[in-house]
Amino acid sequence: MNTPTKVPPPSMRHTRRWPASLAVVAVLVLQVLVPPQISALPRWLMPVLGGLLLLPLFYMNPFHLRRDEPWLRPFAIVLDAILVAVNTYYLAGMIFFLNNGDANEAKVLVKSAVLIWVTNVVTFAVWYWEIDRGGPFARAPEHERESERADLLFPQMTVDLAGWKGWLPGFTDYLYVAFTNATAFSPTDTMPLTARTKVLMGVQSAISLLTIAIIAARAVNVL
Repeated sequence: MNTPTKVPPPSMRHTRRWPASLAVVAVLVLQVLVPPQISALPRWLMPVLGGLLLLPLFYMNPFHLRRDEPWLRPFAIVLDAILVAVNTYYLAGMIFFLNNGDANEAKVLVKSAVLIWVTNVVTFAVWYWEIDRGGPFARAPEHERESERADLLFPQMTVDLAGWKGWLPGFTDYLYVAFTNATAFSPTDTMPLTARTKVLMGVQSAISLLTIAIIAARAVNVL
């Protein structure tokens, strides 16, 4: 006789903060490796600015999302927007470098392509995590904030399977959505429902496509 799967009560299913914070820290560290050929900005500028924006988020909820402060969510979204804007600036700088600089420097091309692509995946993963249904606090049943309508339709939300009752998406799920969108240039198993998510996924796909089609392709030809 099969034993029914026990589902932890909502009070035990805390949404973890540290994976998202760790991902952002990794992206900020990558900014130090930006080749000077594609950016006129000081290398320390983005890590310092991003660290200042990340500090209050980490201080309030270092590992788990337990203290719900409405002013924290705009901080996270602003941080994401800045990272996306700077990453787009790097992409534009790389395209300009290909047209006007020494486009035969394979090391610069490969490093730039990897930096832009990884930053693209991580920043949009955090953005999806922050906006879906009003944010991680609104999604968690143990908190008393009313959630908004879903921005992303995960497969687990459409089926009734043993062991998946009360399932909540974590940061890894949003990272997978961002990764597949950046590689397939379209949604795979998780569908965007709202206009804002469709716009974000479209922008992410465009950045990824330009990075692979222009920079990475040129690097392969040089090598």
